[in-house]
Amino acid sequence: QVQLVESGGGSVQAGDSLRLSCAASGRTFSNDAVGWFRQAPGKEREFVSAITWTGGNTYYIDSVKGRFTISKDNAKNTVYLQMNSLKPEDTAVYYCAARSLKRGPILSIFLRAAGRYDYWGQGTQVTVSS
Repeated sequence: QVQLVESGGGSVQAGDSLRLSCAASGRTFSNDAVGWFRQAPGKEREFVSAITWTGGNTYYIDSVKGRFTISKDNAKNTVYLQMNSLKPEDTAVYYCAARSLKRGPILSIFLRAAGRYDYWGQGTQVTVSS
């Protein structure tokens, strides 16, 4: 009954921008960490970015630093991933995921691990052509 829904994907040219959204129903993101992952065909699911709801701390993999920005809107219970200067290698299905932190904090290094998250969306396709 907890549902995460991603939206905002599409097909764009290299250098273009997209803004992905992750909206939650059935729960709020209060005291959660919310992450974005991506998975290209034939590749393992890869951590992209994460944000903590209460502290607003953000984390990124090196390949997207300076290009992607993760943010949150408390009123809309939504997390965004602004993706600028897109490259063909960004092509993947993008998933959002949430982990409850109400039981205690988590070391930031574990935020990159998909198995640490409690809830997942169905994904949104991002295709970047050169």
